[in-house]
Amino acid sequence: MKKKKRNESSSDLTSLHYHLPLPPNPAPSHQTTTTTTPVLYYYYKYKFSLLFQSYLPDIPPIPPMAAAQISSGISSLTNHSPAIAFDSSLTSARSATISFSKNLNPTLLAIRSLETRRHHKSSTVCSAVTIDNNSEPMELDTTLSPRVNSVKPSKTVAISDQAAALVEAGVPVIRLAAGEPDFDTPAVIAEAGINAIREGYTRYTPNAGTLELRTAICKKLKEENDLSYTSDQIVVSNGAKQSILQAVLAVCSPGDEVIIPAPFWVSYPEMARLADATPVILPASISENFLLDPKLLESKITEKSRLLILCSPSNPTGSVYPKKLLEEIAHVVAKHPRLLVLSDEIYEHIIYAPAVHTSFASLPGMWERTLTVNGFSKAFAMTGWRLGYIAGPKHFVAACNKIQSQSTSGASSIAQKAAVAALGMGHAGGEAVAHMVKAFRERRDFLVSAFGELEGVKMSEPQGAFYLFLDFSYYYGTEVEGFGLIKDSESLCRYFLEQGQVALVPGDAFGDDTCIRISYAASLSTLQAAAERIKKAILTLKSPASV
Repeated sequence: MKKKKRNESSSDLTSLHYHLPLPPNPAPSHQTTTTTTPVLYYYYKYKFSLLFQSYLPDIPPIPPMAAAQISSGISSLTNHSPAIAFDSSLTSARSATISFSKNLNPTLLAIRSLETRRHHKSSTVCSAVTIDNNSEPMELDTTLSPRVNSVKPSKTVAISDQAAALVEAGVPVIRLAAGEPDFDTPAVIAEAGINAIREGYTRYTPNAGTLELRTAICKKLKEENDLSYTSDQIVVSNGAKQSILQAVLAVCSPGDEVIIPAPFWVSYPEMARLADATPVILPASISENFLLDPKLLESKITEKSRLLILCSPSNPTGSVYPKKLLEEIAHVVAKHPRLLVLSDEIYEHIIYAPAVHTSFASLPGMWERTLTVNGFSKAFAMTGWRLGYIAGPKHFVAACNKIQSQSTSGASSIAQKAAVAALGMGHAGGEAVAHMVKAFRERRDFLVSAFGELEGVKMSEPQGAFYLFLDFSYYYGTEVEGFGLIKDSESLCRYFLEQGQVALVPGDAFGDDTCIRISYAASLSTLQAAAERIKKAILTLKSPASV
């Protein structure tokens, strides 16, 4: 079916011509039959779609494809708005006006002239559609998916961006919001990436990652975590965050429950919502070092429980799950054949003795139901390289691989070469990572001592990662002149940013509004300056009891 467009200068109209093939014409070849045929075109965003055609018996059948368009279009139109008025004289009139109800749009369309002329070989159906000068312009539908609307933006990203904007504007803000090591990527890793570029290793890799890297990951998991996997049970992604999201999408169905101990990493609940699952938050107290109580877990598991997310060492608390506690949790999990576990182990190498990291999948009976996520951003200071991975039973990992194949495809070929070099640096990252961990520990010790001097501040000393999660709720309810009421973690962080010029993250982003998170992934001198600013800001406050 060929289509051409003709403009008429007399008015704002568009004519569409459809040339339809005809069966043999029984009439003499010299005879021409003229018939008035109503045709409706629906105008939207400068496009016309054929929706309806009423033809007389002597008009040849519409081709199947056009008929399908007509049937589908008019059905959709009438279903959405029964209030479409068709002039009853359409079959004989040479022009007609069709009014749409306000449910669609108060647009008026006028059909100017509709004729069909029969010849011995072909027929032309013409329609001219005009826009009423009094009609209002159609408004673009800007609604978003309910799934997206249910997701909250990341507060850590928002505060980091706000702090960065202040710095660019000349405000000397100390940024302790983002979870990003301040160290450079170790030289051996950087050189491997540079060499990959020089050697032309810049093309697509297999979706799941190069065999070289997946083999190296299997070796690492066996030697460091006592976990046995084959290369087809590993999927390399653009960061551990992507690995986690794909795992949640792969195993959760609408209505499933994802159990998340609080405090939690900000993205866990939102990832559950993206999968149309329901996050179930289980609070852990500072007196218990923010660790999940197995009895509480057991009391909250239902037939809808599909996934338990554990993070050790923890973001945001720095807590590390002892092996004995993990075994108790595993004992509860084993009673529920539908319950899987996602073990986020991205901080495993940033750990402070005597704490020891235990991979959940290494516990008896847990390998078959555990998805282990790890990556290179934290321990190897490779945040910008964007590389993480998931390991687990092939059935689940293959599903993650499928999702990735239809979204981002494989991770950067350059980053994967660099990651192979990272895993070749020795046990737990070798000397380079040990040097960073030593610095992190010194920073932690300084902050624990500095904030331990503040009245009313509670803390649980971190055993890993590079975060301090401090309970400042003692100061909630304080009225500050020139600022206002400090009523929660968000207003307190805003106060520290405005009055102390230190960017921190409110605890409500992590599921505990009594606390704020301080990242000590910054130099010791920077942390010393930040501690002084925070102390100075605190001294201007009055405790609620004295107000």
